[in-house]
Amino acid sequence: MKKILVINGPNLNLLGEREPEIYGNLTLEDIVREMDKFVMNKGVELKHFQSNHEGKIIDFIHKYRKWADGILINPAALTHYSYSLRDAISGVSLPTVEVHLSDITEREAFRQISVIKDVCIEQVSGLGLKSYLRGLDILI
Repeated sequence: MKKILVINGPNLNLLGEREPEIYGNLTLEDIVREMDKFVMNKGVELKHFQSNHEGKIIDFIHKYRKWADGILINPAALTHYSYSLRDAISGVSLPTVEVHLSDITEREAFRQISVIKDVCIEQVSGLGLKSYLRGLDILI
């Protein structure tokens, strides 16, 4: 069975409330439920985690690095500046896909920069929920 860590970064716990015109109306719980349905009968186990704290995300990656076969991560704002998260992903040597609900290439200039992208096998953005599902497909 393939095992994938699914990590959501800061403020994603507010999905469905926070700027729905940008991020949509789905809650994080809705997205988790849809991902779980998507992998049903595919021989895949997901371990979901969300935190607003960079260090807790890094600790989670370290703790489950030997359990997991890959990482699907929406680093949220950490995308643009977290070299420590980048180093954690690089350090565990797991295939990682970076995902975003909105198209970060069409957002504010600072949001167009990802310090995470180069240690990932792919980046998927701008597809809403389908960004997550496409990312899972890539890892599967």
